[in-house]
Amino acid sequence: MSFGQNVAATKIELFKYKRSAQVAAMVQTILDDKRKVLLKNIEEMMEEASKARAGIWDPLQDVYSSVDDAYLSLGTASVGLAAESAPAVMGVDLDVRRIVDVKVPTLAVTERDAGSMPYGFADTNASIDRASKQIKSLLPRICKAAEYENSIFSLAKALEKTQKLLNALENVIIPQYREKMRFIMGTLEEREREEFAKLKKVKAAIERRKNGQG
Repeated sequence: MSFGQNVAATKIELFKYKRSAQVAAMVQTILDDKRKVLLKNIEEMMEEASKARAGIWDPLQDVYSSVDDAYLSLGTASVGLAAESAPAVMGVDLDVRRIVDVKVPTLAVTERDAGSMPYGFADTNASIDRASKQIKSLLPRICKAAEYENSIFSLAKALEKTQKLLNALENVIIPQYREKMRFIMGTLEEREREEFAKLKKVKAAIERRKNGQG
């Protein structure tokens, strides 16, 4: 309903605005509940994400150190060849779950061939072996941290949108409904007073006529 249009001060219009205001209040309650759930989940995920990140940095530094050792001892070409020829022994499965009505990703790391080495022994050394084992152990934690980070971003976007809708309801839509209702009720009351005054005049005129004063 456009608020720019003139309001018809009728009981039917008053009923429509009352019903619209009730619906808006119900939507406001639902959105406020959603906002609280989103905030709770964001706070919990931020805590979990902080823990996940904290468990990554030190092991990741060890991986970088092992890779640096491999580059220094074998050279860039040999390390690159080992990386290119290594079969994929781990995979990341992507799934989606819902928090309220927000889709968030879930990541699961799986081993495709736990028995095979990710590279051949020729032209490699212990540094590559150590780096391979470290990243294999670290990958699930990296994916979990990424899962939390992405989920927080998605939930934060949903929270922003929900808060905008709440602000619109609270500061614009519901106050406008109430303003229209006050206008209609005031107009109807004024009309009733005018009608009452007219009836009093008519009644007085009738009484005067009965008494022969007309």
